[in-house]
Amino acid sequence: MLELIRLHAEPDWFRPWGEIEREAVALRWYDPAVVPGLLQTEAYARAMLRAGPPLTDEQIEKRVLARMARQEVLAREEPPQLVAVLDEQVLRRQVGERATMREQLEHLRTLADRPHVQVRVVPAETPWYVGLNGPFVLARLADGTEVAHLDSQLRGHTVDSPNDLASLGRRWETVAGEALPRRQTARLIEEVAKSWT
Repeated sequence: MLELIRLHAEPDWFRPWGEIEREAVALRWYDPAVVPGLLQTEAYARAMLRAGPPLTDEQIEKRVLARMARQEVLAREEPPQLVAVLDEQVLRRQVGERATMREQLEHLRTLADRPHVQVRVVPAETPWYVGLNGPFVLARLADGTEVAHLDSQLRGHTVDSPNDLASLGRRWETVAGEALPRRQTARLIEEVAKSWT
């Protein structure tokens, strides 16, 4: 049932990436603006969708359900290794109500305790860095194939060109190098979560 909801709610341009995401053995995800979809709570996802292009309440609810269904990939028997790097502003920029933000940050903290999930944050005092050019995800499949996903104002698109993947790999190394280690990130998330009360 969730599979059907997801297929009917996902935009057409997202479906190829959704399949890659489900098959990935490793995901490296960077976002300077929002919590990655695989780590969002329902309330956060709903608030994001309400702030986007005009959708009916029914369309929003279907997309929220689809986003939650995507997260099943992290609960399967052999989940992908997920490393998510966020800019600190993601923790501090209000999406929805204050309670939504607190719940989202507590959820991030809980997910980061899983052995296959790392959440790391680039601190706010970091000068401009290459990641601020936009979000991207690098996926590695079981056969070693790498694929990337880039989002824009209109839609996301999948990238598999070796030159583009090499460039994104270098950008990932730069972004990850700016991020705090896991324990420091956990403390920062806890601190910011308290500020949302």
